[in-house]
Amino acid sequence: MINKIKWVSTFLVLIGILLTNLNLYPLNIFVHGLGALGWTFAGYMSTDRAIMTNFGLQIPIFLVGYLNLIV
Repeated sequence: MINKIKWVSTFLVLIGILLTNLNLYPLNIFVHGLGALGWTFAGYMSTDRAIMTNFGLQIPIFLVGYLNLIV
């Protein structure tokens, strides 16, 4: 189960990076944000603090992007 989450999350992160390079905002932050959430969850489930730190700290950055859309 965790391996599937990791693979799907990796795919979402890479697609999010591609969308950023193609300047497809705001779709890029939604896709990449889902990938970061998936990796954070996978890090939590496997008690991997490095993964949780890396991707967990990306989530507030994406929240700024979401708030930018609303305001």
